Parts: sequence; structure tokens; C-alpha cells
Amino acid sequence: MTNEKLNIGIILGSTREGRVSPQVGEWVKGIADERGDANYEIVDIADYNLPFLGTTDGKEPGIAKWNEKLADLDGFVFVVQEYNHSISASLKNAIDFAREAWNNKAAGIVSYGSTGGARAAEHLRGIMGELMIADVRAHPTLSLFTDFEDFSVFKPAELHLDNVNAMLDQVIAWSGALKTLR
Repeated sequence: MTNEKLNIGIILGSTREGRVSPQVGEWVKGIADERGDANYEIVDIADYNLPFLGTTDGKEPGIAKWNEKLADLDGFVFVVQEYNHSISASLKNAIDFAREAWNNKAAGIVSYGSTGGARAAEHLRGIMGELMIADVRAHPTLSLFTDFEDFSVFKPAELHLDNVNAMLDQVIAWSGALKTLR
């Protein structure tokens, strides 16, 4: 393996109007960039204008661009919000628009919701297993009640910094190891 830095995508898992995932994603990226151990970038599924799976002929340019972006990445950090005890429909749709681009890569999860997004994260772990994504154990969970002002302005507690770094340590280690399989 070369000494090239890994490319890690921080995937924003919501497309809703008024979403807070961009705030959380930028926070994670800020922490990650300070580490200097990989190339981190925000990957916003809203930028790809993906149709609902199975409703078109699949030739929209966003589908190909989405798959190309995922193929260029060595690992992922999913910013996941809990909607009705699960992940958002837009994230599930985006995940389903790719297959091989996910295989043999690692991912971490940063989740938020009324229970820290834990139920959504557990659903995502099952999906990742099917796609041969190795999910790491460290998992920062953010509360809508204590880490967001008025449920809309992200103000994370200091304690989350250690959890994010632990998760990134694992994502980098596993992404590097899995790169040897691709």
C-alpha cells in the first residue's frame, strides 16, 4: 500500500428543507481536517438529485455522478438523523442507487435524534452489512434536546469530541486495511 492519504466522504443523510445535517457534517469535517490523516469531504446526497429508485429509466446524470463519487472514496462517515425510528427515505434511496461502490469499505456513524439517533444507526448497520461495508464500533450520538438549541442550531457538548476522534481512528484504520481488498 502507498502512503497516499485515504479519501473519506462525510455523507449528509437528509434532504429535508431546514435540515441540520449540514451543521453536523461541517462540525465533523472540522474535527477531521484538524487530524490531517486523510482527505475528508462533505458528500451531500441532495446535490445528486436522485429520483426514487425504480421510478425512472435510471439514466439521470445524478445517478452516475453519485456512483462515481462513492467509487472514489475509501471510507465514509454517515451523518444520520432518526426519522420515525429509522434512517431517512432519501438516505435509503441514495444507498440503494449504488452497490459495488460501497463494497469493502469502512464507515462510521454520527447520529442525532431524541435518543441520539441510536435506532436509525442500528438500522443503517444492517443495511451496511448487506453492502459489505464494515461499520466501526465507536459511535457519537447527539441529542436534539442537549446538543441543539431550539432543535435547529447545533451546539454540541464538548464530550463528543473524544467520540468523534475515536470513530475517525477506527474508520481510518479499517478503511486502510480494506483498501488492500479492492
